[in-house]
Amino acid sequence: MSQAIAQPQDIKLFQKWSFKDVTVVDIGLQRYLNLTPMVAPHSMGRHEHQRFRKAKVNIVERLINSLMRSGKNSGKKAKTTNIVKEAFEIINAKTGKNPIEVLVKAVENAAPCEDTTRISYGGVVYHLSVDVAPQRRIDLAIRHISEGARASSINNPKSIQETLADELILAAAKDIKSAGVAKRNEIERVAQSSR
Repeated sequence: MSQAIAQPQDIKLFQKWSFKDVTVVDIGLQRYLNLTPMVAPHSMGRHEHQRFRKAKVNIVERLINSLMRSGKNSGKKAKTTNIVKEAFEIINAKTGKNPIEVLVKAVENAAPCEDTTRISYGGVVYHLSVDVAPQRRIDLAIRHISEGARASSINNPKSIQETLADELILAAAKDIKSAGVAKRNEIERVAQSSR
C-alpha cells in the first residue's frame, strides 16, 4: 500500500529558467535583490503603496517595469514581458548560461557604490561624495541597463530584444561597452574626485 508521494515541482520563470542555483555575490545587495521563484513576473503593483516594498518584487519584474518606463512600451506590460522573454532566449543562445544568473551579475556590476550630493554652504554649492544605499544601487543599475538598451535600439537595425540581451551580457562581463557599467564608472569617478 505504498503510494507515490508527489515531489514538489521546481517553479521556473516562463516555465524555462530555474531560480535554484542563482546566487547574489554582493553582500550589500543580497537583501534587496529578490529571487523568489515565479512563473510569470507580474505582482499587479501590490508593492506600490508601501515604503521599501519594492525590495520584495522579483528582479525580473523590476527589469520589465523599468523597460515600460517611457517611449513606445509605456504601460504595455505584456509586450514588455515578451521583450524580456525573447532577450532571455538570446542570452541563453549566446552564452549558454541561465539568463537570470546573467541578469543578477549585470545588476551587481552596474550598481554604483558611491555618488555625489549637492551641499549648499554660505551660498556656495559644492558636491560631496556619499555612499549609496543598496535599494538605490539596484534602482540605478536597472535604470541604466534599460536606458542603455533602449537608446542603442533607436536608429539601429537591431531590435530592443537583441540590444537588451547584448547590454545584459556586456554588463555581466563588466565590459566598459555596457551603458550600465560605463555609467557606474562615471558616477564613481565623479564621486572620487569630490571626496
